[in-house]
Amino acid sequence: MKAAYYNEPGPPEVIQYGDLPDPQCGPGQVLVRVGAVSVNPIDTYIRGGANYWELPKPTIPGCDLAGTVVEVGEGVTQFQVGDRVWGSNQGLLGRQGTFAELCAVDAQWLYPTPEKVSDEEAAAVALVGITAHLGLFRRAHLQPGETIFVRGGTGGVGAMVVQMAKAVGARVLTTAGGDAKAELCRELGADGVIDYTREDVPTAARELAADGVDVFWETLREPDFDFAVDLLKENGRMVLMAGRDARPPLPVGPFYVKCLSLLGFVMFKAPAEEQATCAADINHWLATGKLKAVIDRVLPLSQAAEAHRLQEQHTIHKQSCLRGKIVLKP
Repeated sequence: MKAAYYNEPGPPEVIQYGDLPDPQCGPGQVLVRVGAVSVNPIDTYIRGGANYWELPKPTIPGCDLAGTVVEVGEGVTQFQVGDRVWGSNQGLLGRQGTFAELCAVDAQWLYPTPEKVSDEEAAAVALVGITAHLGLFRRAHLQPGETIFVRGGTGGVGAMVVQMAKAVGARVLTTAGGDAKAELCRELGADGVIDYTREDVPTAARELAADGVDVFWETLREPDFDFAVDLLKENGRMVLMAGRDARPPLPVGPFYVKCLSLLGFVMFKAPAEEQATCAADINHWLATGKLKAVIDRVLPLSQAAEAHRLQEQHTIHKQSCLRGKIVLKP
């Protein structure tokens, strides 16, 4: 099979594209002919040398995939050959990644793709959709009628947070860089959008939420606790899911006097049954049009190195060069 892979961690240029042996479908697994994958920041961290766990050799990057079942392993009863599926949680905890024509996946990490949803759409919402769902409902327990502020409403996770929060009846405030991204945030359901290229975000947020917000979802790699603690209502919750090397100051006094909660998490540590619950809601919202994939561009899998370069420019170098996900097709 053709695959994108690297033998040693390093810059995007270490990614090669060529032939690797087809994976074998073991007990409890499903062999998927991949129709689309998407790029996530964690893919670039791992490829860049973040020492989270031992990597397979060669290493195929990628967490997300969508495609068609071509073989079912012993003990698998929920899928049949020909079924369309999507999933995430690959390329993590020592599992091989998805940037290939074929991928052998434990059945517990796969979900049926809704009939009218393309592989590109399903792959684009996989990790970011599960992340948003876990953070909103398992960690922050967002309720109808509450107000949530999320940074970057057109980002991978941010766009999912905006739509899911709106789907359950929350009031959603977000930020965007420029008119086009601000308009997209409104199309996704945001009730208030702050253009951070022209407005002071803390001032504008206070104007939009004079009484504060119930949930503050931080996507920046350098969290601003002073802003968040000031904006949150009493008993508010702040969600953290980025910034692995950040060491920002925390205004301890205002934080505990307001009875706030700080909630951190990573999606890949959530058990399979919890991620399956997320996937069920995601499928329902995709099928009913309440959730839409936000895709910046679709590239051939052979351009995986370029995709990683673009993702790093956006995430690490803060060039804001993407509006949504990068999707690759074998």
